[in-house]
Amino acid sequence: MAGSQIERALSLLESLTGDARGLPMQALAEQLQIPKSAAHRMLAELIRLGYVRQNPDNSRYQLSTKLVALGFRYLANSGADIVQPILDRLAQETSELVRLGVVEGDHLTWIAKSQGARSGLRYDPDMGRDAPLFYTASGHAWLAHLSDAQALALVEAQGIADPADFGPQAPRNNIELLDRLRLARERGYAWVVESSAVGMSALAAAVRHPLSGQVVGVLSVAGPTARLAEARIHELSAVLVGAAAELSNASPASEMFG
Repeated sequence: MAGSQIERALSLLESLTGDARGLPMQALAEQLQIPKSAAHRMLAELIRLGYVRQNPDNSRYQLSTKLVALGFRYLANSGADIVQPILDRLAQETSELVRLGVVEGDHLTWIAKSQGARSGLRYDPDMGRDAPLFYTASGHAWLAHLSDAQALALVEAQGIADPADFGPQAPRNNIELLDRLRLARERGYAWVVESSAVGMSALAAAVRHPLSGQVVGVLSVAGPTARLAEARIHELSAVLVGAAAELSNASPASEMFG
């Protein structure tokens, strides 16, 4: 009986993770397939323990931040930064260079990487550089989470390098840049083919703080276009977005995000 109650309580908490707006008691009872009275008792106990709260405006039940705080505390005390293993796993899955950029004010700076290519051409630039916003996948992934006006202001503040240094498929003007940001918003990730350099491609997704939703970094995969053609880019998008979501959940516990 105790095991069954614990399973139901955990199932209830898992159900509440699916909607930040919260859920009514009737919906929770139906999902758990238990009477409303049982759901009410369980919710009352979880509220008492501080894991659940009831929104006074609409009576919906929501998770408190206690579970999140416990998870972050565990990660912070685990003795190892959890970011690098995520980068390493993504590099292994894609067999290309994986980079993490962190947002610092008006800059996006590449601070960590993992090389997945084991043979052939290897793209492996130095870390510590600011990502060019106008023509890189990392830049586009960040800008796509801003308004068009904010994105263009950041690009103007950073400045645009000599077009001779771009790849042949880089945006030629702000209109083309905004069109690429629109596509990135629609897909949930940005990608470029021969934009930052001839023969190079990349895709990138934003890393967001799990509570505020603010973009704190960008995760990217980059490599030679011969291996990373556009079709391959879209094939890899799911694992990239999944890894970015992992980093989002882990970001408050990692020193890499300050």
